[in-house]
Amino acid sequence: MESSTTVPEAVAALHARIGALTDEVIDALRGQLPSYAALPVDRIRPRVAVAVRNGLALVQRWAGEEHRSPRGGGRSYVLPAGHLDEVAALARTLPVEDIISAYRIGSDVVWRRFGEEMAARNATAEELLPIAETLRAWANATTLRIVRSCHLGARRGAPTDRRRAALVRALLLGEARWDDPDGGEADAACDRSTLRLPFRARLPVAGPEDAPASRPGPGADPGDEALARALDLLRPWLARDAAGRPLVTTVDGDAAGLLVGRPGGLCRGLLVGLGAPAARSALATEFTRATHALRAAADSGLVGAFTREELGLRATVVAMPAVGDQLVRLRLEPLAERGEDGAQLEEAAAAYLRQGMRLEAAARSLYVHPNTLRNRLRRFEELTGTNLRDPADLAEVWWALAHRRIHGPAE
Repeated sequence: MESSTTVPEAVAALHARIGALTDEVIDALRGQLPSYAALPVDRIRPRVAVAVRNGLALVQRWAGEEHRSPRGGGRSYVLPAGHLDEVAALARTLPVEDIISAYRIGSDVVWRRFGEEMAARNATAEELLPIAETLRAWANATTLRIVRSCHLGARRGAPTDRRRAALVRALLLGEARWDDPDGGEADAACDRSTLRLPFRARLPVAGPEDAPASRPGPGADPGDEALARALDLLRPWLARDAAGRPLVTTVDGDAAGLLVGRPGGLCRGLLVGLGAPAARSALATEFTRATHALRAAADSGLVGAFTREELGLRATVVAMPAVGDQLVRLRLEPLAERGEDGAQLEEAAAAYLRQGMRLEAAARSLYVHPNTLRNRLRRFEELTGTNLRDPADLAEVWWALAHRRIHGPAE
């Protein structure tokens, strides 16, 4: 296999000028991360040099494994012994999210130089793609382990970080009180006159084609991974306290917090519900709207950042459960006494709407003959008193189905 010689040659060329490559990574870190710019270069250099050497060694090993195993199959993402202890020590003076960003920045620099060396040796895209995918998966796995190692601010010697996360959660959930001893902390974390934009984020549901490292492993806390990903993608827009620490927390396994503005780009690796910019007293209301947007977007299989207004009727289904309950009773409950047959008729109506009222496409999705589906839809109309050719009836059936899918069956 050609890459078995091309990759080692490219890696060897980078090893030959490891000093210059290390300096380039340090310059990038200090240029993009103020916390790294404040540290003496002599303190950063040994860690960066070791990280660059380890990264090059891993690239060479992965390339050697590529012809022995399926893409991504069975590959481990091992960190050097004692590395997480060193990261935890560094986190006592640097924000964890900056350490995570440093891995991304360093990986980008090394990958760019590696790509140049491969291009000089006439490497093909087919050779570079599996290595790029593996490098991305390794970066995801590494940052998640760093977050867990540092306990997302709950590490020893930093009780104020736990208090800050708890305060942000109280602000978002409307549980903060301004007449108690924490009022001073609240003022420091979120000035009364400053507008902040609440958000709630989670990782999109992973499909089977995703790399194994993009999904939490056994016993993993999905909230940790969502928060790590949010810190990585939303870092330029995160609101911060007076000490420069991000105002983020977790709520029921989702990342949550405050932004200074709407994120740019599409945030393809994250699903984000956004509230409107608000003063401190209105943050809880806007966080509720962000939660509605998140739930509606998740139900629709969307990825990116959305406000409740941008999701239209989908978000209204989330925000108005009482209306949905009424429509379920009107349009779906008549099927309940039919048992399995009623469930089959409901499934037929759902498929018909999901496929844009194209009967043959809906029949294919259910693996039935179009005439069979036509008969089921007729029986659905008879039992529920619905006319599927009436736009108003169609809207009510869609709302009832969406309500049941989002809110679950009525108790």
